Amino acid sequence: MKKEIQITVIDGQGGSLGRTLVKRIKKEFPDIFVLAIGTNSLATSAMLSSAPDAIATGENPVLVAARKSTIIIGALGIMIADALHGEITPKMALALGQSEAHKILIPISRCNTSIAGTEKIGMDNLIGNSIEIIRKELF
Repeated sequence: MKKEIQITVIDGQGGSLGRTLVKRIKKEFPDIFVLAIGTNSLATSAMLSSAPDAIATGENPVLVAARKSTIIIGALGIMIADALHGEITPKMALALGQSEAHKILIPISRCNTSIAGTEKIGMDNLIGNSIEIIRKELF
């Protein structure tokens, strides 16, 4: 049986990045299943307004999504234990790091981690680049 394609968007704090990602992904790929996972209820609530196919909150949904997703997308901090003000647990970071899903990480420098060379790229461009990576991965 062919595996269903699932894109998982993970976001924390206020959820604005996740909301924007879900909205763009659903616009570009309306037939692809999109799961939005908030690391807290505020982030989940923000992403709910962007109409994902499913939504969840917390550590266990991240652990399950790490096993089931085709693509996982979120801020760089989702891969770093204790990032996002402690919202990313070590179990979450490990599960995401070990996931066979293609990971698209957006280099937001709010988790005491920076990627050299990304300082001048705006959020709209980063999200646009992410959509193109999804397109190349899927088609």
